[in-house]
Amino acid sequence: MRVGVFLSNYSETSARSVMVIYGTRPEAIKVAPVVKALESDPKLRPIVVVTAQHREMLDQVNEVFDIVPDVDLNLMAHGQTLNAIAGSVISKIDVVLEEHRPDAVLVQGDTTTVMGAAIAAFNREIPVVHLEAGLRSGDINSPFPEEANRKIVSQIARVHLAPTMVSRSNLLADGVPEENIHVIGNTVIDALHWAVERPSSNSIDELDDVKSIDRRVLLVTTHRRENLGANMVNIGKAMRDLAVTYPDLLVVWPAHKNPTVRAAIAPQIEDLDNVISIEPVEYGEFSHLIAKSDIVLTDSGGIQEEAPSLGKPVLVLRENTERPEAVDAGTVKLIGTETERIVAEVTLLLDDRKTYREMASAVNPYGDGHSAGRCVAILRDLLGVSQKQ
Repeated sequence: MRVGVFLSNYSETSARSVMVIYGTRPEAIKVAPVVKALESDPKLRPIVVVTAQHREMLDQVNEVFDIVPDVDLNLMAHGQTLNAIAGSVISKIDVVLEEHRPDAVLVQGDTTTVMGAAIAAFNREIPVVHLEAGLRSGDINSPFPEEANRKIVSQIARVHLAPTMVSRSNLLADGVPEENIHVIGNTVIDALHWAVERPSSNSIDELDDVKSIDRRVLLVTTHRRENLGANMVNIGKAMRDLAVTYPDLLVVWPAHKNPTVRAAIAPQIEDLDNVISIEPVEYGEFSHLIAKSDIVLTDSGGIQEEAPSLGKPVLVLRENTERPEAVDAGTVKLIGTETERIVAEVTLLLDDRKTYREMASAVNPYGDGHSAGRCVAILRDLLGVSQKQ
């Protein structure tokens, strides 16, 4: 079904422009396959704009996928509030939109960059295409501010690219017209397959242990705002208890750049020989790290989609998730942040082979690795470029 044609700035001989705007590492990972697919399409032209809401980690992903931004706003400053980020995104993106006049704007997910960029484009009457639309936790404060951001974008987007039928149902419940919703799977699976098929370029000495020894690996990532404070301390305690109880277990913790996260966890694990604390690694290496792990303990959203594709059970350090499909499929389990519960759930997977196999072999509900191609086909339709042209 056609989603409507937007005809400004169009000529029969020129490619239609799609401005892809992103600011964080997770956004970069999920839009990268779309950018590459747009680059390969003779009738569509990507204009890549980064806000650098995550500077170093964003640059790593762009390098892995060989993406050079057309515009780098570099708007982050130390200690910025969410309101300061939002205001900066809207005002600076507005200037970029005035200069480049794209035919459509594509944003992904639910960050402050996504919300601000979508508002800026909407106010200029440029169609907004929302990739990974329709995720809902049901709690406006968790995750914060992501749940609010994605609901805001859903109110103003022209095209909604939902990863699953559950996301489609969420959008319908919010009043989004059925003809504007397309279920395409999740582009994170496209990116993951691309990354793990390439040789690992390990430059972190500590990761040699993960590759060379025959022992089980627990990969831990945590960074959520709602987990800062006591929850993060609980996570650190659980990591310590598990490492002490299972001396043959290797715990790998890529420490998030947030100093509050590091201050809560690092003191509890720094004296343990079987806990490896490393700086965040680039996306390609991290994909290989997931592949070499046995269990993933995380509060990240994207890893709930990625790890099951590689047969890795995921224990989620949250009370709710906007990705219930994975919970229903059995690839993901919500366990919260109480130390005793974390230890008990990891212990179960370490000690009970049947439970481990059931989670590891469950079918991932997030797609087949061809979502970017579906996205580009929908963009062609939106912009009036037929498949035969």
